This record gives sequence, C-alpha cells and structure tokens, in this order.
Amino acid sequence: MNLSIRGQQIEVTDALKDYVDKKLSRLEKYFDAPLNSDGAVTLSTTRGLHTVEVTIPLKGIVLRAEDESDDMYASIDAVVDKLERQIRKHKTKVNRKYRQEGSLKTLFVEDPSGTVATAELDAEPDDDDYEVVRTKRFMLKPMDVEEAILQMNMVGHNFFVFSNIDNEEVSVVYKRNDGKYGLIEQG
Repeated sequence: MNLSIRGQQIEVTDALKDYVDKKLSRLEKYFDAPLNSDGAVTLSTTRGLHTVEVTIPLKGIVLRAEDESDDMYASIDAVVDKLERQIRKHKTKVNRKYRQEGSLKTLFVEDPSGTVATAELDAEPDDDDYEVVRTKRFMLKPMDVEEAILQMNMVGHNFFVFSNIDNEEVSVVYKRNDGKYGLIEQG
C-alpha cells in the first residue's frame, strides 16, 4: 500500500512515518494480494490534541477512520484498531450475505463493482447566500440498502448515496437522530 503521510501544524518526522507504516502494514494480513491503493494519512495537532485521519480507498469500499487524543502514537494505534474493526465487520457481513456464492476472501479482495459513492457536505449557509464550495463526482455502485448502510458507517458519514440494486434508482440512506436509519427513494 502506498501511503501519503502529511502533517498539519506538525512536522512529520521519520520516526512518525516509520510508526505509521509499521502499524498500517498490519492491515495487509486481511487481504490475499498486496494492497495497490494509495492511502492518505493526515497527522495534525490543535490545542494540544493530536488527530490522525486515515483514508484507504479499495475496490468497492473506502476504509476511513479518525482519532484524537493527547498522544500522537496513541491516536495512530486507535485509528489502526478502528480500521481493523471495519475490515472484520465488512468481511463478516459479506460472508453472511454471499455464503453460498463464494468464499469470504474472494468476495472481499476481488470485488469488481468499482468505486463507492461517498459525499461530504462542506457548504454552510451564510445568511441568505448559498455558495457551493465543493463539488464531488463519483460512480454509483449498485448495492442493496444493508450494504449502503454498512458503507455509510465505514466512511463515518451521516448519509450515503447509492444505486439501489432492487429498483435501479438512485437512493440515499441516512442516520436518524434516534440511531436508526432512513431511506430516501425517488417517488
């Protein structure tokens, strides 16, 4: 896996780079083939808190985790633990759903579906001025509602846009305030 490690308001030393590489290499044991994706690691410090954010796009999913603590090394450890939990959770769900169709490793590693749809809302209204400050374009992966919820939780967003495999329409799942999930479909 190729990692792009950058620092915000912190100098990324060789020791930090080596520690990040060592810890994230633990994830490779979950895959049959070496990871060919380019992961992004951002280390930042604000008011004494050290934040680590890792994003690893893979075929069919995006692994993303973030942690903040008063120790950079502890934050790195926590992010790797979160990523491992995401991988195990995804593999378990995929295995449960497709048990009859193939092996777990084949489904997780060889998913031919393409890019996962993720989006973020960065624009905040300023009085009556609604300025779009970011635009994202992406391919929508056909999936069912359960898989879309899993993907939404894995990337840490409150909503997820996807192509509903049941009706071939664009749909949105979202997390409700009561902790349950909602589905928006075209009417």
